[in-house]
Amino acid sequence: MKLDILAFGAHPDDVELGCGGTLAKEISLGKRVGVVDLTRGELGSRGSAEIRDAEAAAAAKILNLAVRENLRMKDGFFQNDADHQMKVIQMIRKYRPEIVLCNAVDDRHIDHGKGSKLVSDACFLSGLVRIESNYDGALQEAWRPKQVYHYIQWKNLEPDFVVDISEFMDVKRDAIFAYGSQFYTPNATGPATPIATKNFLDSIDYRCQDLGRLIGVDYAEGFTAERYVAVNSLENLI
Repeated sequence: MKLDILAFGAHPDDVELGCGGTLAKEISLGKRVGVVDLTRGELGSRGSAEIRDAEAAAAAKILNLAVRENLRMKDGFFQNDADHQMKVIQMIRKYRPEIVLCNAVDDRHIDHGKGSKLVSDACFLSGLVRIESNYDGALQEAWRPKQVYHYIQWKNLEPDFVVDISEFMDVKRDAIFAYGSQFYTPNATGPATPIATKNFLDSIDYRCQDLGRLIGVDYAEGFTAERYVAVNSLENLI
């Protein structure tokens, strides 16, 4: 199955929080989109790996993803080394995406920056024909995505570009709220965490509103780019 866009997240819910609206928009335009979670989020203070598996599957249905996989790397302890790079390379070569989205380049959680660099490095290495990889017993062909973009997470990083998601904010919210174990509800029990507060819940909207304000729309998501973003003409810019 060839995908147009493949989004990676260090944990289930990273993609929904960072670029769920953008994915929903691209899917509505006919793009084939998939998600690969690096870990099951098993070190999270709330819920469990099994609960988050079910929540990720529910979120995938809400977003109408073509596919969602989990590489089951060790939450908190995965590294950007050859073994982990090869696992990501297998996914890139399996789905042959034109665009890869991945974690923020710098963030509060140590896995986000690690995941960002791991996926970015694997995207480059995946294009080298002398690196051999196998999947389901078959030799894979080299493949390098045309672009790698990083969504923005906890920290207010300066975006290189923003995407209008005004018509898809409801889908983004619904996909995020599929992770009921992780976020604030008035009667929820469990340990306090930075994302299980009403402040964070409110921030999902007001951060997208603020990015939307910058381009004159209701809601937007921001991304940083590894290379210059090119346009065919000035008319392509809002």
